[in-house]
Amino acid sequence: MAQADANPDQKFRGRATIRDIADLAGVSIATVSRVLNDRPDVAPETRETVLQVVREHGFSTNRGARGLSSGRTGIVGLTLPLVADAYFGPILSGASEALYEQDMRIMLCPTLGEKDREVSLLERLMRGTTDGAILMLPEESSAELLHLQAQGFPFVVVDPREQPPEGVPCVSAMHAAGAKVATEHLLALGHRRIGAIAGAEGWYATEERLHGFRAALASAGILLEPELVRYSNWQSPSGEQAAEQLLSLPEPPTAIFGFNDNVAVGAISAARKRGLSVPEDLSIVGFDDTTTATIVTPNLTTVRQPLAELGRMGVSLLTRLLEGQRLDALRIELSTVLVVRDSTAPVARR
Repeated sequence: MAQADANPDQKFRGRATIRDIADLAGVSIATVSRVLNDRPDVAPETRETVLQVVREHGFSTNRGARGLSSGRTGIVGLTLPLVADAYFGPILSGASEALYEQDMRIMLCPTLGEKDREVSLLERLMRGTTDGAILMLPEESSAELLHLQAQGFPFVVVDPREQPPEGVPCVSAMHAAGAKVATEHLLALGHRRIGAIAGAEGWYATEERLHGFRAALASAGILLEPELVRYSNWQSPSGEQAAEQLLSLPEPPTAIFGFNDNVAVGAISAARKRGLSVPEDLSIVGFDDTTTATIVTPNLTTVRQPLAELGRMGVSLLTRLLEGQRLDALRIELSTVLVVRDSTAPVARR
């Protein structure tokens, strides 16, 4: 039997969450959920342990009652371009798990990257059906986000498309720092003529990664030639086309930095079609460290974003807003790390 070591005098900053109850009762979150939902598959002793902690901390076992008492629904809207995606999937997973731990639920709103669809979904979310929202890579401009905030609807932006406006809670990765480390890795291998396949022109991630790329080259005394930067739509075919252009230059690069794993995989494909070997003839680096990076041959050297943690941090900021807590920082950037695999090697002598 799980033993409760709850301290009745323990205080919580906000209302007790399902995770708090699980920790105090010495059981899993899933077990607490089964007890709160009156599921039969819980041992009587364990059920009583959980309910004792619930009673001691005034945690209502009825979600509807908790919602009525707090004026909240316990539901959070989450807009994102795609659900079944190697990039957005882990962020969604992190957010949904964090909400589950808070005994809250997601109303999932795929936008397919269509602004009209996203605006329509947001209007529905604001009609009292949700307590707030997490907006992943939102289509709205900075001005539109500020207008949404002025209407009193709580939301947090995760992975902003544009430079996030002041005053809007936002979570992103350290794009510039990650790009700088990736470029420094290629420089350390002896590469001096490095091409870049950037993302969509004008996007926040694109501009920040370009900043880090240029900074690393400048520190090595290398002036970036404009012909070595190509833009893409973040997808593999676009990356392959951009790599073809780079490899067709009179003096092609010895290495290519793709601004996400998709375009890096496209670059590998372009190299193979030219009879080039990766990494012997051409080193390639990606960004994100999605599942794609480990199933492509050769396995991709890439910059790992903490994708699940982006989702979890978005939920953390939103729940603090909903609890009326003061946010110490409205803009949070999570660290990245370079993962070295098989797609990079010292520059070949020519």
